[in-house]
Amino acid sequence: MTSNSFSLGILCFNEAGNIGPTLEKAWQVLESLGWDYEILVIDDGSSDGSQEEVKALLPRIPKARLIEHGTNQGIGEALHTFYSSAQKDWVVYTPGDGQFDYNELKWVPQLESGYFVSFYRIENTTYGLFRNILTLFNKQLNRLCLGLNLKDVNWVKIYYRQDLERLDLEVRSSLLESEISAKMFYLGRKIIEIESRYLPREHGVSKGASWNILKKVLMDTVKLIGVVGRFRRKNRKRNRRLQVEA
Repeated sequence: MTSNSFSLGILCFNEAGNIGPTLEKAWQVLESLGWDYEILVIDDGSSDGSQEEVKALLPRIPKARLIEHGTNQGIGEALHTFYSSAQKDWVVYTPGDGQFDYNELKWVPQLESGYFVSFYRIENTTYGLFRNILTLFNKQLNRLCLGLNLKDVNWVKIYYRQDLERLDLEVRSSLLESEISAKMFYLGRKIIEIESRYLPREHGVSKGASWNILKKVLMDTVKLIGVVGRFRRKNRKRNRRLQVEA
């Protein structure tokens, strides 16, 4: 693994019972890898005591800090907060429910600019019918409208932070990862896909699917297609200008 520095984000919304063990596991694995790192826990307006669970651990984990949203704003806003707050070379977001195995970070090959990493779940028996329909819709949207053939666009990613800063991110919903991936591909970034186990939840239930979320995704779908189209046109003009100047 590269010696470059990493910002690890843990996204949390009402994950009492899960967030504490998740933070501890992330810390233990990162310490064992010997990386230069920071851990940012983004609490998205939890009302079940998740923040207190994190705060109790912070004195033991000096490289971790908690960033709180006053109200629940959704995964897209939580990701924006993480990406804009990260300070290290590479950024990797993970869920606060304990379903990502941090030991899998040990298998990431040495990274360099020009690449990004996408973990993909090889099995998922915990999703209900509604969540599976939403997942299938998102996958077909990525393939047909954005030209993306990622195996799992909504699971853990590792990006070079300087690449993210070039993307002018606009989408504010869970489709943000589709926007990032589409723009990364257009910029010529190569993808490294890595198998990932989807661990069972120890506490609570998944909050990733509801009619409100589906409504927001459908509204943002049209916006996403326009956002990616404008990005492509803007960069084509920029590339032509650079060719003329050269």
